[in-house]
Amino acid sequence: MKPSQCIVSIIIVFWVKGVSLSNDKVFQTPSELIKEPNSEATLSLEHQIPSYDTILWYQRSARDTSLKLIAYMYYQTVNVEPSFKSHFNVSGNGDKRVYLHIVKLGHPEHSAEYFGAARIQS
Repeated sequence: MKPSQCIVSIIIVFWVKGVSLSNDKVFQTPSELIKEPNSEATLSLEHQIPSYDTILWYQRSARDTSLKLIAYMYYQTVNVEPSFKSHFNVSGNGDKRVYLHIVKLGHPEHSAEYFGAARIQS
């Protein structure tokens, strides 16, 4: 009897961890996300604080535990940091809900924790 051959496929997954803060007035979803390479991921941050007009998105990777600003949205004006422009898009409205779109997962830096924050632009 010949030994059979088997092929093992390893799928790299990306994990996103979310939080909910500010006495249930700020909501980030999904709380966790696992996706396959070359797919897209979308995160959402919604706030219910009438005076707040800006939503910010941050990333913390396993290799570098400092928080890095990815982008922010002031009302409908988007500002994506230059080093993140080719990997992330932002849509929505800063006075209510903003989406962070991770385009074509596959870079090691995409496997990270993502944090959203709401504030008043000063």
